[in-house]
Amino acid sequence: MELFGSSGIRGVALRYLTPELVLDIAKAAGSVWDADRVAVARDTRTTGELFANAAASGLAAVGCDVDRLGVVPTPAVGNYCESEGVPAVLVTASHNPPEFNGIKLVGDDGVELSVDVLERVERRVLDDDYDLADWRTAGETTAVEGAVDDYVTQLLDAVDREAIADAGLTVAVDPGHGAASVSSPRTYRELGCEVLTVNATPDGHFPGRDSEPVPENLEALSRLVATSDADVGIAHDGDADRAVFVDENGGFVDGDTSFAAMADACLEPDDAVVSAVNVSQRLVDVCDANDADLELTPIGATNIITRTRELHEEGVNVPIAGEGNGGVFFPPYRLSRDGAYIGARFLELLAAAGDPVSEVVAPYADYHFVRRNVEYADGDERDDMLSAARAYVETADAAPNTTDGYRLDYGDAWVLVRPSGTEPKIRIYAESAEADRAEQLATDMLVAVESGR
Repeated sequence: MELFGSSGIRGVALRYLTPELVLDIAKAAGSVWDADRVAVARDTRTTGELFANAAASGLAAVGCDVDRLGVVPTPAVGNYCESEGVPAVLVTASHNPPEFNGIKLVGDDGVELSVDVLERVERRVLDDDYDLADWRTAGETTAVEGAVDDYVTQLLDAVDREAIADAGLTVAVDPGHGAASVSSPRTYRELGCEVLTVNATPDGHFPGRDSEPVPENLEALSRLVATSDADVGIAHDGDADRAVFVDENGGFVDGDTSFAAMADACLEPDDAVVSAVNVSQRLVDVCDANDADLELTPIGATNIITRTRELHEEGVNVPIAGEGNGGVFFPPYRLSRDGAYIGARFLELLAAAGDPVSEVVAPYADYHFVRRNVEYADGDERDDMLSAARAYVETADAAPNTTDGYRLDYGDAWVLVRPSGTEPKIRIYAESAEADRAEQLATDMLVAVESGR
């Protein structure tokens, strides 16, 4: 697809992502959807209202009435869509820096659109083909209150509140000034936890930390946990569809580690897990131990959603899916990522174990993961660097997996190179039981990629 990447459309606001483009995407989506009403929501980014206004105008122009939800987490949008039976245009750039914004399209089942539907929307945009209304049939706009309240209520009903409350947990929450600021601290308090917060005021400038919940951005959360005797820290990205954790000592818990721990708690023989091609060996080991299948897709939520749906249609049970960045799906709950729900499921795990976080995740923390990013100036430079990567993997002593980029699996370690679907970067991932081995694999690939500049 030319417009939609691995998780919607993202770009620098008012440079790549313009009001005109958002208007066209909304008109196209409204033309494809057979819906009288469509919701529009946004995260806290400073350009959010501007683009939400453009989206609402585009939808009204093709005859859709518009429910304006305001600033809400992505999972709250999914809950609203499912309960009201309406699709949505969501203005968010998720974990990207504050100068970015983006668009996600959510179906009336609360799930992001599958690849085939996104292709239909994209074709409408590229062909400038819209089912425009006239002045008599243009849509009307209504401000909707209570979407966050309803979302929190359904989440609380979906987890073991009694077990979590009985555990007497102290939870430090870092919403990163994003949409979870309006929901996650409240959610964990209502689960019976004592809640401490940092970076919990909604602010699209992200003054306390960058939006992506990676170790270098979570120093304040780590200090808070370590100095307050909290049991666990929970951090979200800008739209709150991811959750990562800090242990009781303030140590960062790798997302692949928490994913593997939660998968181990819910898998049965003959189940399947859907993950992306950058899957950790931790999850491979968990699937093997539980006699469960592991299905790999190209990186990105849309691809994972599409494959999970296909497996459901084949009668295969998929209790958990996702990626090691904190974006975990629990399909029996909803086939969408929900940061606060991921956090609650991790609290259930802690409550059941009765052990500190560091001990709960220890069996899944034996591998070392390395990521490198290489920025490129334009498409020609990207293609040259990918050609250099291809030449490198063709001489490697391992057969490449080309599901998404090039993955070389050496048995004891692996390395992957692929272009980002959301930023002008080439990403390199490597993992091994030996830290030096992972670093060397990533460095060798980095040198190869940069030789193509």
